[in-house]
Amino acid sequence: MAMTVLDTRALNRATLARQLLLDRADLPVLDAVAHLCGMQAQEPQEPFVGLWSRLRGFDPASLSDLLVRRGVVRTHLMRRTVHLVTADDVVAWRARHDAMLRQRVLGVYRRELAGVDLDELAAAGRALMADGEPRTMGDLARTMAERWPMPEPRPLGEMLVSALVPVVQLPPRGMWRAKAGVRNVPIPLWLGRELDPPARTGSDPVGETLVRRYLAAYGPAATADLRAWCGLAGLPAAVAAVRGELVSFRDERGRELLDLPDAPRPDPGTPAPVRFLPAFDNALLGYDDRTRIVDDAHRGVSIAGVRVVLVDGRVAATWTVKDGTVTVAPLRDLSRADRDAVAEEGERLASFLSDGERSAVQLA
Repeated sequence: MAMTVLDTRALNRATLARQLLLDRADLPVLDAVAHLCGMQAQEPQEPFVGLWSRLRGFDPASLSDLLVRRGVVRTHLMRRTVHLVTADDVVAWRARHDAMLRQRVLGVYRRELAGVDLDELAAAGRALMADGEPRTMGDLARTMAERWPMPEPRPLGEMLVSALVPVVQLPPRGMWRAKAGVRNVPIPLWLGRELDPPARTGSDPVGETLVRRYLAAYGPAATADLRAWCGLAGLPAAVAAVRGELVSFRDERGRELLDLPDAPRPDPGTPAPVRFLPAFDNALLGYDDRTRIVDDAHRGVSIAGVRVVLVDGRVAATWTVKDGTVTVAPLRDLSRADRDAVAEEGERLASFLSDGERSAVQLA
């Protein structure tokens, strides 16, 4: 029996629904971050825009409060990028990402770290940080360089905070309108509980959970999309273990797409409202094949840290903000109705970002 083919528009509407971009959701912030499997957050203020575009009546103070109360944390996780994730998820998922994180740092600094025993470096880092004092990556690198001298010690610090020692970036970094440097503390000391240990050989319950959670927030998707999202290469066994729970489709390229049977797949004709996305939003970065949401000609915006505007569900413009004015630069011709819709949503965003004091929109 032939699999149903989902065209680009059908995949677009499914993605918007899963990403809470088709209709703003009435969800608590913690539940939204959990549903999204975390939010890319190397730019500390960007998750606030991402949640504003997804949640009805979003109050930025609620996210700041979650950071302070340790309900969410900022840490290196998927793809070795800084993510905002729930405390429960980082406890459950961090060990599953250890090997990937280590390999990704080595991919950048293999030559510089060639003479360093990484297990010894990890032990030294844990011992140094055991007192719970917040430390910058530079502090850690300089201290480690006393034992492993090198012309530039940064690789030692990168390897410690990105991979070898599971740490959180402490608030006020990541709080609403806060400008603060990165200070690191081990996750167990910050949360008051140990991380879940790695699974026994032959089982991968965390991987299976990641497959299900990813499909709930990003599906239907191919295994290459799953791998691009999390950075983990060793998930085929997890996919195989849950395959009996899933349904299959094909995209127009012939790739097999997997999905949860009861997950929303809206009619392709469903109207999609204008949405402003932050830099590095996972609605774009969460896929290997991003054509469901961005044209190949503009694919680079997803990795360039450019903020984008969705019109009819697709990337149609970029945006910046300065002094309360949101400036929109279309990437293609927009109809009068689309320009009006972009201006209306842009005014709402400008008001949110400026607390309603100075809000204006300019369309180039």
